[in-house]
Amino acid sequence: MFEDILTKISELSPLLIYLSIFFFAFIENLFPPSPSDMVIVIGGSLVGTSNLHFVPVLIFATGGSLIGFLTAFAIGWQLDKRLLHAGKIKFLTIESIEKVENAFRKYGYYLIVANRFLPGTRAVISFFAGMSRLNVHYTVLLSTASALLWNTILISLGMIFGENIQKVDQFLSTYNQVVISFTAIVIVFLIVRYFWKKRKNKIKN
Repeated sequence: MFEDILTKISELSPLLIYLSIFFFAFIENLFPPSPSDMVIVIGGSLVGTSNLHFVPVLIFATGGSLIGFLTAFAIGWQLDKRLLHAGKIKFLTIESIEKVENAFRKYGYYLIVANRFLPGTRAVISFFAGMSRLNVHYTVLLSTASALLWNTILISLGMIFGENIQKVDQFLSTYNQVVISFTAIVIVFLIVRYFWKKRKNKIKN
């Protein structure tokens, strides 16, 4: 499978490969089920074996990640909260939104730094960071640093393993499963604690 993908991608012009890397890195922030990480790894595997070079691959991957993050950030920033406060979105309550925003104002910058290392939550983090009106300059700086570091790792893995990137795929799949499972456990814990506190307060009253 990966051999076929590598063959097809390597037949493209360098510019098209760079643009593909940019596109997948960008779109992941808006439509999370995207193989952006593996596309970047494949780009890294072509460095040295084709006309691709490390720095342009890193620039296009990071540029796509950053612009995608900021697009979701802007959507969250511009979202009309009156729509949410009007109760038209049934699964979101005013109280839950305010709690998320308070949490983001307190821990949001740490989440932005960790953003690229948290698969499955990248779009959510960027959206709520915008909705919580985090400082734009800090957001750009930290999201760029996070994307640079993560993409450097992915490109380097591609360069190290070359055409044998099945090992990278296995590693990323395991990593994603661990992170997503841990995230799910944390979310369940927070939900249970929320309802437990709510029930406790009702009993007191």
